[in-house]
Amino acid sequence: MAASRQSAIRFIVALGTISLFADVTYEGARSVNGPFLGTLGASAAVVGIVSGAGEFVGYLLRLFSGAAADRTRAYWKLTLAGYFINLLAVPFLALAGHWGVAAALIIAERAGKAIRTPARDVMLSQASKIVGRGWGFGLHEFMDQVGAFLGPLLVALVLAKSHRYPQAYAVLAIPAGLALGSLFTAMKFYPDPSRFEEPKAAGITPSGLPRAFWIYMAAAGLLAAGFVDFPLIAFHFSKTSLATPAEIPVFYSAAMGVEALTALVFGKLFDRIGMPALMVGVLLSAASSPLAFFGSFYTALAGMMLWGAGMGAQQSLLRAKIADLVPAERRGSAYGIFNTAYGILWFAGSSAIGILYGRSLAAAVTFAVVTQLAAIPLLLMVGRRPA
Repeated sequence: MAASRQSAIRFIVALGTISLFADVTYEGARSVNGPFLGTLGASAAVVGIVSGAGEFVGYLLRLFSGAAADRTRAYWKLTLAGYFINLLAVPFLALAGHWGVAAALIIAERAGKAIRTPARDVMLSQASKIVGRGWGFGLHEFMDQVGAFLGPLLVALVLAKSHRYPQAYAVLAIPAGLALGSLFTAMKFYPDPSRFEEPKAAGITPSGLPRAFWIYMAAAGLLAAGFVDFPLIAFHFSKTSLATPAEIPVFYSAAMGVEALTALVFGKLFDRIGMPALMVGVLLSAASSPLAFFGSFYTALAGMMLWGAGMGAQQSLLRAKIADLVPAERRGSAYGIFNTAYGILWFAGSSAIGILYGRSLAAAVTFAVVTQLAAIPLLLMVGRRPA
């Protein structure tokens, strides 16, 4: 029996609730990972490489977890395993006494996210078929980023009182437990999300994926390579004393708040006008780097607002478009392949930006801006092709 729109929305909200608590946990941690690594003796290059390595490992594993999702259809089991690793790695950062140990836990957190993301995104894409791709992914991203907004604020509050990073990481065990509880509840009420979308096998090439998908993947790879991850931005704020240790997570929280709101706006916009909505997000993201790295306190804050707006558009719409390009029975592999390429180029770009930062700030910012803008012609090509 076909599922109703109301049921699909409730399921998306259930997934969003899990993501909300999870993001409080790991985005709270990510808001201070850069400065924390610095206190343990890590250099700017190390921070950039660790950040990129975490994304690289996280996205590389999605190649296998995505294929596993298509092969087994065990979407909930993969999601549970991933969240378990993803969430438990964060509180253990409180025990890290060397930057190498902290780096391993940061990478483990990203690996857990890799295991659960393709399966979770397939379930989300199935429900969004009923409510609209952009709106479905945008609503989920909104709830996701509410958690990303609250997490850094929680960390900032703990740091303001204790001035100790380990205590801030330890407090994040609370939202981690709430996320796992929400996950078990969603699994109980929605055991078979595939009912939201009837499978169909049409419009795929002998390789299993349409040509437009590969063009789109190349464009997303350029966006990943040019996107400056927050740990390096936070490192810059700390190194230049532009913001205090307690203010840095507030910057991040503000960006996450903007990201949450823009995810909803761009989601609706995507359902109406398609790819131009994503291109606007690229322009906002590209404009953020000069402001964040060259600006004073308030200019840098404005840069973080643009950074969040660009993230809101990209994080929701990149996934939504894949659901339009690829049929449901191949979507787990598509998300896995897409995210692996995205992660490889994120790692390469983050490492390059971190190394360039140590030599020339202007070169690092130029690389970030030009690489992201280079994705726009490829997005235009995909936008002209029928979904």
